[in-house]
Amino acid sequence: MNNRFPVSLHILILLDDARGTLVSSDYLAGSININPVLVRKEIVNLRKYGFVESKEGKGGGSFLAKNAREINLGEVYKAVKSDHILGKNKNEPNPKCPIGRQINEHLLGLYNDAEKALIENLSKQTLADFALKFK
Repeated sequence: MNNRFPVSLHILILLDDARGTLVSSDYLAGSININPVLVRKEIVNLRKYGFVESKEGKGGGSFLAKNAREINLGEVYKAVKSDHILGKNKNEPNPKCPIGRQINEHLLGLYNDAEKALIENLSKQTLADFALKFK
Protein backbone atom coordinates (compact mmCIF):
# COMPACT_ATOMS: atom_id res chain seq x y z
CA MET A 1 0.00 0.00 0.00
CA ASN A 2 1.31 3.45 -0.79
CA ASN A 3 1.71 6.16 1.82
CA ARG A 4 -0.85 8.57 0.36
CA PHE A 5 -3.70 7.40 2.59
CA PRO A 6 -1.88 7.91 5.92
CA VAL A 7 -0.46 11.25 4.73
CA SER A 8 -3.89 12.46 3.59
CA LEU A 9 -5.53 11.27 6.79
CA HIS A 10 -2.85 13.06 8.84
CA ILE A 11 -3.49 16.26 6.87
CA LEU A 12 -7.26 16.01 7.35
CA ILE A 13 -6.98 15.38 11.09
CA LEU A 14 -4.67 18.38 11.50
CA LEU A 15 -7.11 20.55 9.53
CA ASP A 16 -10.01 19.29 11.63
CA ASP A 17 -8.06 20.10 14.79
CA ALA A 18 -7.47 23.65 13.49
CA ARG A 19 -11.25 24.27 13.50
CA GLY A 20 -11.38 26.34 10.30
CA THR A 21 -8.15 28.24 10.85
CA LEU A 22 -5.85 28.31 7.82
CA VAL A 23 -3.03 25.81 8.20
CA SER A 24 0.15 26.19 6.14
CA SER A 25 1.70 23.34 4.18
CA ASP A 26 4.93 23.97 6.13
CA TYR A 27 3.11 23.32 9.42
CA LEU A 28 1.45 20.19 8.01
CA ALA A 29 4.77 18.95 6.62
CA GLY A 30 6.44 19.51 9.99
CA SER A 31 3.88 17.36 11.76
CA ILE A 32 4.03 14.60 9.14
CA ASN A 33 7.82 14.96 8.82
CA ILE A 34 7.82 15.15 5.02
CA ASN A 35 8.67 17.76 2.41
CA PRO A 36 6.07 20.56 2.07
CA VAL A 37 5.98 19.93 -1.69
CA LEU A 38 4.52 16.47 -1.03
CA VAL A 39 1.94 18.01 1.31
CA ARG A 40 0.95 20.56 -1.34
CA LYS A 41 0.53 17.78 -3.93
CA GLU A 42 -1.73 15.87 -1.57
CA ILE A 43 -3.72 19.00 -0.75
CA VAL A 44 -4.33 19.55 -4.48
CA ASN A 45 -5.80 16.06 -4.66
CA LEU A 46 -7.86 16.49 -1.48
CA ARG A 47 -9.19 19.76 -2.86
CA LYS A 48 -10.13 18.02 -6.12
CA TYR A 49 -12.34 15.62 -4.13
CA GLY A 50 -13.92 18.39 -2.05
CA PHE A 51 -12.33 17.57 1.29
CA VAL A 52 -10.14 20.68 1.54
CA GLU A 53 -10.21 24.31 0.50
CA SER A 54 -7.16 26.53 0.30
CA LYS A 55 -6.19 30.17 0.21
CA GLU A 56 -3.01 30.81 -1.76
CA GLY A 57 -0.29 33.35 -1.15
CA LYS A 58 1.26 34.92 1.91
CA GLY A 59 -0.75 34.09 4.99
CA GLY A 60 -2.56 31.37 3.06
CA GLY A 61 -3.19 27.81 3.99
CA SER A 62 -5.81 25.10 3.92
CA PHE A 63 -8.91 24.16 5.89
CA LEU A 64 -11.55 21.43 5.79
CA ALA A 65 -14.21 22.07 3.16
CA LYS A 66 -16.71 19.82 4.98
CA ASN A 67 -17.54 18.98 8.53
CA ALA A 68 -15.42 16.04 9.70
CA ARG A 69 -18.65 14.11 10.40
CA GLU A 70 -19.42 14.28 6.66
CA ILE A 71 -16.13 12.73 5.55
CA ASN A 72 -15.93 8.96 5.72
CA LEU A 73 -12.57 7.25 5.58
CA GLY A 74 -13.63 5.03 2.67
CA GLU A 75 -14.10 8.13 0.52
CA VAL A 76 -10.65 9.37 1.50
CA TYR A 77 -9.09 6.02 0.64
CA LYS A 78 -10.78 5.95 -2.78
CA ALA A 79 -9.62 9.53 -3.46
CA VAL A 80 -5.96 8.72 -2.86
CA LYS A 81 -5.56 5.08 -3.87
CA SER A 82 -3.32 4.51 -6.82
CA ASP A 83 -3.08 0.74 -7.00
CA HIS A 84 -4.60 -2.35 -5.49
CA ILE A 85 -3.99 -2.67 -1.76
CA LEU A 86 -1.93 -5.82 -2.23
CA GLY A 87 0.04 -4.43 -5.15
CA LYS A 88 0.29 -5.68 -8.69
CA ASN A 89 2.00 -8.73 -10.10
CA LYS A 90 4.73 -7.29 -12.32
CA ASN A 91 5.85 -10.46 -14.04
CA GLU A 92 4.10 -12.21 -16.90
CA PRO A 93 3.73 -15.88 -15.99
CA ASN A 94 4.19 -18.60 -18.58
CA PRO A 95 0.96 -18.75 -20.65
CA LYS A 96 1.59 -22.48 -21.31
CA CYS A 97 1.42 -23.25 -17.59
CA PRO A 98 -2.11 -24.13 -16.37
CA ILE A 99 -1.52 -22.02 -13.23
CA GLY A 100 0.51 -19.27 -14.89
CA ARG A 101 -2.08 -18.47 -17.54
CA GLN A 102 -4.77 -17.93 -14.87
CA ILE A 103 -2.94 -16.56 -11.83
CA ASN A 104 -3.21 -12.84 -12.62
CA GLU A 105 -6.94 -13.09 -13.28
CA HIS A 106 -7.54 -14.87 -9.96
CA LEU A 107 -5.20 -12.58 -8.05
CA LEU A 108 -7.11 -9.59 -9.39
CA GLY A 109 -10.37 -11.05 -8.06
CA LEU A 110 -8.74 -11.73 -4.69
CA TYR A 111 -7.34 -8.18 -4.54
CA ASN A 112 -10.66 -6.62 -5.53
CA ASP A 113 -12.47 -8.56 -2.78
CA ALA A 114 -9.88 -7.52 -0.18
CA GLU A 115 -10.03 -3.89 -1.24
CA LYS A 116 -13.84 -3.92 -1.22
CA ALA A 117 -13.78 -5.24 2.38
CA LEU A 118 -11.25 -2.56 3.36
CA ILE A 119 -13.36 0.23 1.83
CA GLU A 120 -16.51 -1.09 3.50
CA ASN A 121 -14.72 -1.11 6.86
CA LEU A 122 -13.24 2.37 6.38
CA SER A 123 -16.62 3.72 5.26
CA LYS A 124 -18.11 2.88 8.66
CA GLN A 125 -15.88 5.52 10.25
CA THR A 126 -15.90 9.27 9.74
CA LEU A 127 -12.97 11.62 10.04
CA ALA A 128 -14.61 12.92 13.23
CA ASP A 129 -14.72 9.39 14.68
CA PHE A 130 -11.06 8.80 13.88
CA ALA A 131 -10.02 12.25 15.14
CA LEU A 132 -11.44 11.39 18.59
CA LYS A 133 -8.51 9.00 19.06
CA PHE A 134 -6.24 12.05 19.32
CA LYS A 135 -8.17 13.95 21.99
